[in-house]
Amino acid sequence: MMHWIILPVILPAVLAPFIVLAARYHIGIQRVLSVAGVLALVAITAGLAMQASDGTVTLYQLGDWAAPFGIVLVADRLSTMMALLTAILGLCVLLYSIGSKWDARGRHFHALFQFQMMGLMGAFLTGDLFNLFVFFEVLLIASYGLMIHSGGHVRLRAGVQYVLYNLLGSTLFLFALGALYAETGTLNMADLAGRVALIDAGGSVGIRVAAVLLLLVFAIKAAVVPLHFWLPSSYAEAPGPVAALFAIMTKVGAYAIIRVYTLIFPPDLEVTAGLHSLWLAPAALISIAVGMIGVLAARRLDRLVAFAVIGSMGMVMIAIALFTQAGIAAALYYIPHSTLAAAVLFLTADLVRSGRAHLDLRAAPPIAGASLTAGMFFVAAIAMIGLPPLSGFVGKLLILNAAINSPLVVWIWAVVLCTSLISIVGFSRAGSTVFWKALALPAEDTQAPPPSALAFTAVGGLLALLIALTVLAGPVHRYTTAIAAQLFAPAPYIGMVLDTPGKLSPPQEGN
Repeated sequence: MMHWIILPVILPAVLAPFIVLAARYHIGIQRVLSVAGVLALVAITAGLAMQASDGTVTLYQLGDWAAPFGIVLVADRLSTMMALLTAILGLCVLLYSIGSKWDARGRHFHALFQFQMMGLMGAFLTGDLFNLFVFFEVLLIASYGLMIHSGGHVRLRAGVQYVLYNLLGSTLFLFALGALYAETGTLNMADLAGRVALIDAGGSVGIRVAAVLLLLVFAIKAAVVPLHFWLPSSYAEAPGPVAALFAIMTKVGAYAIIRVYTLIFPPDLEVTAGLHSLWLAPAALISIAVGMIGVLAARRLDRLVAFAVIGSMGMVMIAIALFTQAGIAAALYYIPHSTLAAAVLFLTADLVRSGRAHLDLRAAPPIAGASLTAGMFFVAAIAMIGLPPLSGFVGKLLILNAAINSPLVVWIWAVVLCTSLISIVGFSRAGSTVFWKALALPAEDTQAPPPSALAFTAVGGLLALLIALTVLAGPVHRYTTAIAAQLFAPAPYIGMVLDTPGKLSPPQEGN
């Protein structure tokens, strides 16, 4: 049993209440503890990722209770990659929050941030569907507190909308878990894989209902059209660093779909045959179109970035909807790209906000540090659009190549290429309005001071990661291909969790 697996969950869970109880009125101490905690998360998740890189699946049994009766955490290539991405993103966002002093504008920012990291790490490492639900709720509570950080009527209204939509998803999640437990008597994912596979197609109504409900829940989390309504206002009104951290939140939904629908409900399972392609692929195509049309129609910079996130999630979901090894590998390359690009765009929008009274896409006097901010926005926009030479271009090529043998290949190529053109126009209009046209206007007499060096450094770090993802595209894609191969051959995962290599657990009597 590998005890290191539980540290990414335990460390922020212990650090958050300690910050509240011992350093509530000392922002300096809070910052030191929070940064130290996230640095430790980066080191721990990097170690776990290195251990899993050769295909090793590691198990942690809480209380030494064996699955399927006890709670288990499982570290494989997919879960450790997502955990490492979360830790690195969290470090950059935290440094930006300190550099821009966003953390000092309200109470308990660092405690809520740590709880958010706990929920994210738990969601990626858990091997049990009920505990996935629990960590979803931890995410919901912490993210609501972060959303309304520093207050305001508009932000509060957007936060309430965000909570209501996600509570709806939580209710559907509970219904799905109830249906699954009634049919199989377990919620451990590895155990479910065996029991669902042994269910006769003639008595599979309950399982199909549960599979559909789970897909709806994860689609809400991933902001797939038409379940995306909560995202534009919520992300646009959230504080800049919070919105940047939320770039990983939609990927939780994508991760859950990949995990559940390759392990429990694989594409070749007769019980749920056709479920994956019935509406997920069309919804993903519509998401791309809605997101990029929203980029073109946006009147505020923050809403433009929010719609870009919807479009990027459409790209991820169309690759996942193929449910082939090539498609999953392409999606897993695109996930870190879109997460980093969206985070940079949200942070550059916040840099603009710090020097202007509004984020409307209309000409305004230039801001301090405009040249560097404009350069960062330009690079991030190229990455998000998918233009060469950055990782967005590589990711789109991988997705288009994976779709060659799909029945929807013509639609996928047409939508991706047309929406790429639309997004070029939308981002070009926004960049020229905010940065170029501003040069024709006189500077204000009381110009806001330039952002701190730490804030620029944090954004620059994310950009450096985007460039590294491009330079190392070959090795990264080979690794994501290895992850996809492991997902489509889950016997070692199931054997490690259940300690029954090569066996499938039978369903309980009466189920």
